[in-house]
Amino acid sequence: MDMNVTAIIKKMCAAGLVGIAGLGVAAAATTVNLSYNGAPDPEKNAVHVFATNLKELVEEKTGGELKIALYPNSMLGEEEARMEQTMGGPNLNIASFSGVSPLAPEIFVSAIPFMFGDFQAARDFFDQGEYWKTLTQEFRERTGVEILAVVEEGGFLAFTNSKKAISSPDDFKGLRFRAMDPSQVALYEAFGASGTPIPWTEVYMALRTGVADGQMNPPMYIILGSLYEVQKYLTLANIQYSDQFLVGNAAFLDSLPENVRKAFDEAVQEANDRARIENENQVQARIQYLADKGMEVIHLTDEQRAAFRERAQPSYMKWLDQQGIDRKWIDMALKDAKLEPLKD
Repeated sequence: MDMNVTAIIKKMCAAGLVGIAGLGVAAAATTVNLSYNGAPDPEKNAVHVFATNLKELVEEKTGGELKIALYPNSMLGEEEARMEQTMGGPNLNIASFSGVSPLAPEIFVSAIPFMFGDFQAARDFFDQGEYWKTLTQEFRERTGVEILAVVEEGGFLAFTNSKKAISSPDDFKGLRFRAMDPSQVALYEAFGASGTPIPWTEVYMALRTGVADGQMNPPMYIILGSLYEVQKYLTLANIQYSDQFLVGNAAFLDSLPENVRKAFDEAVQEANDRARIENENQVQARIQYLADKGMEVIHLTDEQRAAFRERAQPSYMKWLDQQGIDRKWIDMALKDAKLEPLKD
């Protein structure tokens, strides 16, 4: 997933995915594919809840001029393939960091550990902040893809593993963790563990066979993937806000009649508002579900969480610098999050 934007676009051109003619076809489309990770189960998949709400609201508000076909469970491909499809034609996609970051590594700044204390702080950051507004504009210019919404996927990230209860960074030593992307590898290494990128569709088997001892996800994804069957310990570290990103082909969206685009945007906003309420209301029930399934739940004290923060933030900032992320993005994000800027 380390392909840069130039390499991806070249690959798409070779496949015949990019071209004026292709985008012209997009303008005439009335049915739009929406692809995303996870099962079509509203009890287990917050992203599916958002997707079904969006389908209903778009079709209702546009009077059927736009219809959405849902493709859950990565049916149209893994992250890279789905982003290519969105860049090349009239598609919608709910992408994770793995889908967006090869084209906009600056998005990793939004995942600085312990940047948000609660849901409202995270929502204000994305809904009102200058960093996110600037990044979405930059992403559209680079890729021809518009980021339409930040979709919550089940709460804040928690650690799970099969070996031992984790209540301090030192407890990670010697363990192997599945990582979603390189930024998570950096976090695990800061705690003394090793991290290996593994696609979501392969996580259960990797944990079952011992390729990895643990992983990091919100409670919803732990339930969605039945990871409680192969993981014993759940540490509620709340280290990062768990989110994905609704993206759409910009040329297609721009081609919509003004009234249809207005109705579409209203549907996106309303679907996201609904999903946020439902997601937040389900967090504690999901944690209890995992406890009932036999997982040992470790609740960190403020002091314990501070120990994770003190180890994680400097290491993560160093990793951002190693990726060549311009300091302006970091300072902008920290200002939006009401945190102290970095000092040289």
